[in-house]
Amino acid sequence: MRPNINRYQTVLLILFYALVLNACKVDPIEDPNNPNGNTIGENATIGEIQNLATGTESAMRDNLNNYYDDVGVIGREIYRFSASDPRFTTELLGKGNAVLDSNTFYITNPYGARYRTIRNANILIDALTNTKAVANGTITEEQRKAGIAYAKTIQAHELLSVLNLLYNNGVRVDVKDPDKLGPILNRQQGLDAILNLLNEANADLKDKSADLPFNTLLSFLDPPSRKASDFSKFNRALAARVAVYKEDWATANTALNESFLSLTGDLKMGVYYRYSVAGNDQLNTVFFPLNSSGEVRLAHPSYVTDATTGDLRLSKASKRTAPESLDGLTSNYDLNIYKTNVDPIPIIRNEELILLIAEVKAQLGTTTEAVAAINRIRNAAGIGNYTGATDKQSLITEILKQRRYSLFGEGHRWIDMRRYNLLSQLPIDRTGDDVWVQFPIPANEPR
Repeated sequence: MRPNINRYQTVLLILFYALVLNACKVDPIEDPNNPNGNTIGENATIGEIQNLATGTESAMRDNLNNYYDDVGVIGREIYRFSASDPRFTTELLGKGNAVLDSNTFYITNPYGARYRTIRNANILIDALTNTKAVANGTITEEQRKAGIAYAKTIQAHELLSVLNLLYNNGVRVDVKDPDKLGPILNRQQGLDAILNLLNEANADLKDKSADLPFNTLLSFLDPPSRKASDFSKFNRALAARVAVYKEDWATANTALNESFLSLTGDLKMGVYYRYSVAGNDQLNTVFFPLNSSGEVRLAHPSYVTDATTGDLRLSKASKRTAPESLDGLTSNYDLNIYKTNVDPIPIIRNEELILLIAEVKAQLGTTTEAVAAINRIRNAAGIGNYTGATDKQSLITEILKQRRYSLFGEGHRWIDMRRYNLLSQLPIDRTGDDVWVQFPIPANEPR
């Protein structure tokens, strides 16, 4: 099940995203926790609800380039060279006395974008709560609940993205009422709240026969499915990721078994951010053409030098015709994950789920199953079966390496090394550079 956008999906993209700017765009706001836009009234139509769902999915893609630069640069997966902004090689890498700024684009932009998406999802929830479409028979009560569960699932994903950046600085989960914001929760409380939100949503998705009351592109199936029970599998995949971050291995195991995990399935099967060249749509802003200069994303040299001989995943780092250098840093390799500016970006896919089940089984002491999952990944990469030690620590070391190569550039390396207290093992390219643990809370965020 590859993530290619077929003709059906392309039509959906054009129809969906053409509506975004015209019908359901929420005006940008300076403070993401104090929205000033008006919600849909007391009787939203199905068309208006569809527009809100479409707009919410579109908003999920905003400022992803900054998010991936943040986690990729600090995680020493990539270099981000910019002729116009030195902060990618100074502040993000902790050069000299440089520190992370709480009032600059690399935190304020992705942070604000995530909370705008959460705001959009709250508007969708209000519209579904207030609509009279159930009473007049346009949609069923089960569909209404499934639509609200869809919005809560998106909110959980966006909140986790915020927490991934802020880590021990926590996350504000309750932002429904801009005049009465909830507290900033600490990391553990934040993870608990995000998982609870996913579980609450899944209760209205799992084993339900209803369709969502709108079309969605957030589906691991091709063509996209509207079935609540299929969307539940995406919800459970996200729940497994959160549970692993919580080190709640039993919960992660259960969630994975209820997700779209398939040990024999296509590794690329998954849920993606979609792009197109339609007039009101977005392009993949993580993509840069190979051998660019000035504005580039380069693979960190260690990705190539640390690889196992023959690893097919090295194709994600393409050798340049000439090395690129800036600020005492040099790489001979371009980031080569996305081939065009409309390639989809994975939100979560089967390859990650297989690596998650490997980690869960290793942590639970189910060695044979852990090794089987590791071997599925290794053999797909052309490097053969795992032959190392099978104690828990050895298996986790192997899994982290496979995650590094399988999920390269997808936003995981920094998070993985941090959750195993291994940030000190990330390479330091210049004397005095730092590997940051977390970003500061944005300066304009109410305390």
